[in-house]
Amino acid sequence: MNYNEINLTEYLHKFFGFDRFKGEQEAVVKNVLAGRDTFVLMPTGGGKSLCYQLPSLIMEGTAIIISPLIALMKNQVDAMRNISTDECIAHFLNSSLSKQQIMQVKDDILAGKTKLLYVAPESLNKEENMEFLKQTKISFYAIDEAHCISEWGHDFRPEYRRIRPIIEEIGRSPIIALTATATPKVQHDIQKNLGITDADIFKSSFYRPNLYYEVRPKLDVDKQIVKFIKQNKGKSGIIYCLSRKKVEELADFLNVNDIKALPYHAGMDSQTRSDNQDKFLMEEVDVIVATIAFGMGIDKPDVRFVIHYDMPKSLEGYYQETGRAGRDGGEGLCIAFYSKDDMKKLEKFMQNKSVSEQEIGKQLLAETIAYAETSMCRSKMLLNYFGENLEEPCGNCDNCRHPQQKFQGKQAIIKALKVIEIIQEKFKTEHVAKVLAGEADSQVKTYKHHKLDIFGCGEDDGDENFWNAVLRQALVHGFLSKDIENYGTLKITKEGKEYMKKPYEIELTKNHDYDSDEDDDEQAVPHSMNGGASDPELFKMLKDLRKKVSKQRNVPPFVIFQDPSLEDMAVQYPITIDELKQIVGVGQGKAQKFGKEFVELIRRYVQEKEIERPQDMIVKSVVSRSGNKVYIIQSIDRKIDLEDICEAKQIEMDELLSEIESIINSGTKLNLDYFIDRVIDDERQQAAYDYFDHAETESIDDAMNELGEDDWTEEELRLMRIKYISEKGH
Repeated sequence: MNYNEINLTEYLHKFFGFDRFKGEQEAVVKNVLAGRDTFVLMPTGGGKSLCYQLPSLIMEGTAIIISPLIALMKNQVDAMRNISTDECIAHFLNSSLSKQQIMQVKDDILAGKTKLLYVAPESLNKEENMEFLKQTKISFYAIDEAHCISEWGHDFRPEYRRIRPIIEEIGRSPIIALTATATPKVQHDIQKNLGITDADIFKSSFYRPNLYYEVRPKLDVDKQIVKFIKQNKGKSGIIYCLSRKKVEELADFLNVNDIKALPYHAGMDSQTRSDNQDKFLMEEVDVIVATIAFGMGIDKPDVRFVIHYDMPKSLEGYYQETGRAGRDGGEGLCIAFYSKDDMKKLEKFMQNKSVSEQEIGKQLLAETIAYAETSMCRSKMLLNYFGENLEEPCGNCDNCRHPQQKFQGKQAIIKALKVIEIIQEKFKTEHVAKVLAGEADSQVKTYKHHKLDIFGCGEDDGDENFWNAVLRQALVHGFLSKDIENYGTLKITKEGKEYMKKPYEIELTKNHDYDSDEDDDEQAVPHSMNGGASDPELFKMLKDLRKKVSKQRNVPPFVIFQDPSLEDMAVQYPITIDELKQIVGVGQGKAQKFGKEFVELIRRYVQEKEIERPQDMIVKSVVSRSGNKVYIIQSIDRKIDLEDICEAKQIEMDELLSEIESIINSGTKLNLDYFIDRVIDDERQQAAYDYFDHAETESIDDAMNELGEDDWTEEELRLMRIKYISEKGH
């Protein structure tokens, strides 16, 4: 058959009912029909699947579609069978099939009835399947989710590295590789590993103007999510969590609060997973709470929100997961909760991996942190990461809608470029930021950079966080590039060298600092996740009251209520103690101890201003499955060592301290003296206690800087903060 002579639009309408192609689809299909190797980089919702489905239906033989997930295969096969009267048109071959079913699949392929065969790379690697496929006329190979090939991709799978030699053994046919997320480095890895460096490349824009991106500090997330979903009632959404345990707990919590939600993770049996996925697709439930295992290839165009309970390990993963929102071009709200502690945990999880895997993982994590903390346009920054330039800010992210104060950054960029030049373009962003800020950690001292004249040349401008922001924006402006092969060392580009010769004024913004809790009246009040902005007048009145109460009780303001709690009060207007308990960061103990004056102030304010209050104040709680909190309280009352509690509950010390912090912040007093006295001597205890007595923030990083990184561990300072808040705040 001469494929050049056919009318592709007719085939498109015949099989899929569409009258025209989308974006690059037609060019890709023609390339596959011409027998050319093809690389397709197309964002989620761009129509990647059609790029191999249509040519497979037109060409002679069977197309082999290599895909990573059984759920994805099932979804795709069902979709293909729906467009044909013949059930044999598409099959999958994997471990879920019985021997009889496998025989039927092979018979249909040999009879020429099957146009698409979906296989996992593990199934392709089996000797009996390879021998069978040698007897088959293969039209082409399609490698879906091709980013799995690269160690720099967000979902690296070693078995994907074996695809090329297997194809050579079965018999070479044209290859089409497809992915929704690939940096230039990942793209190169894919082509090199598959042996298709000469492939024709079809790259669509990563820009999704209908997606709204927002990053929020991670405080009382469960309550915030309930309020958000209730304000978006009836809309479909996905919530991503990193742990299976949190998936189960959050799904329970949502259901208790009358939100139809189901869990989805790899620890569930395949039938339950499949049933839950189908219920979401059929709109029997509104929300799926899932690990990243969910969503690949799920063709639900009207997902209206994607929430990240935890920030993912890479920007590729984040972009792909948020890309499941608004695939129909309609509203897509992408909200992520960010905590530096979460990032530290993710880094700790890498410690058992090889050095190269750790370096790659840390660099990917650093990009995620930079994205979360930036105050630049989020779409602009995401596109820059994928090698694309967005000329103007998107106007549709939290940073565009609520811009940070700008400053003239010419001198800062010149300082940064000169430091990079002097240290010979051999170091990563974090190292350069430390040299500029005058922060001599062990690595800076190892290279003796603390002895250079330029060490601390930017100390008066700002701290490490400030310089990270400057360096990130210098990358986006094209003055710097990252040498990925050398784990992200900063290089000055041609444009950067020209800028050093002829600098001009350029506006920059500072990073967000989610650990900051400064009493700065001029600081912009962050907008609320539930869609309504905080009442700035009430917010200021609440801060003034907090200051007054803190002086009366002789404790720092953060011991009373933190800023996010005051902000939520200025959105929700609680006028009773019961309502105050539902506010972010306020538990029963704090509400009872400090709440009376605050609710009285709010009540008077609401009456004077005739304000209509939100009616969805009450968020129901669900009993924790693990019973950890009760066990921890009882164990501490019995003076059991914290290490023994960790061992009994199979948790890390970091997680135990987080649970204890949650308990005391909600108003329960705990006495840890028996343990603290054993691990921290009296003199150091007094030094830490005196520090927290005068501290403006509860930040552990600030405490570490003040008291000395070499003298204290993060764990010790957290213990002392627990002791301080428990004694002073209860």
